[in-house]
Amino acid sequence: MRFIIDHDMHLHSQLSLCSGDPEQTTHNLLRYAKEMGFRKICLTDHFWDAGVEGASNWYKEQDYAHIAKALPLPQEEGIVFDFGCETDFDRFMRLGISGERMRNFAFIIVPTSHLHMSGFTIDESVTSVSARAKLYMERNHALLDMDLPFEKMGLAHFTCPLIARNCEGGHADIINAISDSAFAELFERIAKSGMGVELNMPQRDCASAEILRPYRIARACGCKFYLGSDAHTPKDLFYARTRFEAMVEALGLSEDDKFALARK
Repeated sequence: MRFIIDHDMHLHSQLSLCSGDPEQTTHNLLRYAKEMGFRKICLTDHFWDAGVEGASNWYKEQDYAHIAKALPLPQEEGIVFDFGCETDFDRFMRLGISGERMRNFAFIIVPTSHLHMSGFTIDESVTSVSARAKLYMERNHALLDMDLPFEKMGLAHFTCPLIARNCEGGHADIINAISDSAFAELFERIAKSGMGVELNMPQRDCASAEILRPYRIARACGCKFYLGSDAHTPKDLFYARTRFEAMVEALGLSEDDKFALARK
């Protein structure tokens, strides 16, 4: 059976500082889910645990007290609306959430691809395509080396253009600099861990064999996928389903490829 588009597991509210849109409320997110016929959505506002050292000035404000202002989440019969977060991974390979705090979230996504925050997630000297590709793979493996509840975690926007910010090449160049075997080694570990792989890319990338290559390798390695719009504004919600359809079609996904969030 073809992969059913019935969820969006990467959504931001107005509490995320990169949103701030007064219309991006949890009630409007639930309305979006109802209009799209989704069975599950997850709020994943940006978060850095106050109990973990190293928060950037931007992240310091986005602690648990801040994002918990969204609670309690509105509910609708037939729709699961989960409380999650998008934490970060800094240049010292430090994850912005403690093990204790993880218990507060149903789902936790990690954007190892956030290489646009100079001095925080990346040293500003890493500008060549080869060095950026090497660092990116090191970051992903470092995350997998941690003792984490991967069955309730997702790898956010793996091929995001942000991996190429302040780089000598584009994100496709960085992806091209990583071999099939290197991707296979990574995705075999991800599949074994139980972590989900997010499908979240600009629609133009759905026609790019270069950008789709790692996802095809991930599928061959047994990884499971979930959909995430990364919506920060109502406009982002409007285009979400079109992007979801394009990604599922481009990869030829079936229901067997879907990530099932563990409940603990």
